[in-house]
Amino acid sequence: MSDLLERLRGRGWRLTSQRRVVAEVLDGEHVHLTADEVHARAAERLPEISRATVYNTLGELVTLGEIVEVSTDGRAKRYDPNAHHPHQHLICTGCGAIRDVHPQGDPLADLPAEQRFGFVVAQAEVTYRGLCPDCAG
Repeated sequence: MSDLLERLRGRGWRLTSQRRVVAEVLDGEHVHLTADEVHARAAERLPEISRATVYNTLGELVTLGEIVEVSTDGRAKRYDPNAHHPHQHLICTGCGAIRDVHPQGDPLADLPAEQRFGFVVAQAEVTYRGLCPDCAG
């Protein structure tokens, strides 16, 4: 069983066949699918699944904090099931490919006190952008 399915089962989330197939499609490393990609892959396994069901399920999973929406400069939102493991993203500015990265250090420590403007900073999101090997080649 996938990590996401285990977490959902542990929360007591009712796993209908539609919800299960969406969670299964999102399983894996470096998974950052659009809602349309989730729907297409889910429909291969469960042909009767509707686009609305996929969108609703993704919305519920985001609200539960089990997946994260990743926005990439005007492109379609992507969904990341790696919500419980702190990481940043590396995004190709050419094709939009996304990879999870785990840089060393603490981005919160890099923000000087005088630039916090009195905020009590709880988290930082860092996005690295560049060209993947295919686009750079």
